[in-house]
Amino acid sequence: MTRPLYLAALVCTALTLTALGQKKPVIPTSVLSVTVVRDSNGKPVKNAEIVLHPVDERGRQKAEGLELKTHEDGKAETGGVPYGKLRIQVIAKGFKTFGQDYDVQQPNLEITIKLQNPADQFSIYK
Repeated sequence: MTRPLYLAALVCTALTLTALGQKKPVIPTSVLSVTVVRDSNGKPVKNAEIVLHPVDERGRQKAEGLELKTHEDGKAETGGVPYGKLRIQVIAKGFKTFGQDYDVQQPNLEITIKLQNPADQFSIYK
């Protein structure tokens, strides 16, 4: 092997080993537990749809997201939620849609959401 070719192979090997040795920064994640109950009596709301979307530094909702459904006890849980701003929306038949941003900064986060009954609609024709 000629000297320039040998040096090129040596440099490529060194760069490859350096790249393999570098670790990606670990992004901390949280286990998120959401409980959805009725505001009027505190009873659990089953089959409520929970939509989770990360929010960027400008307050804009990112495209990726996750959907969960509550069980009989009104609870849903997921792990691997990255730290940072998270928009949570809850949709359930017969209730007002809920939406709020949360700041995830701990390994376990428990959130209780109280859904309200829909408001009466007003019409000039009543």
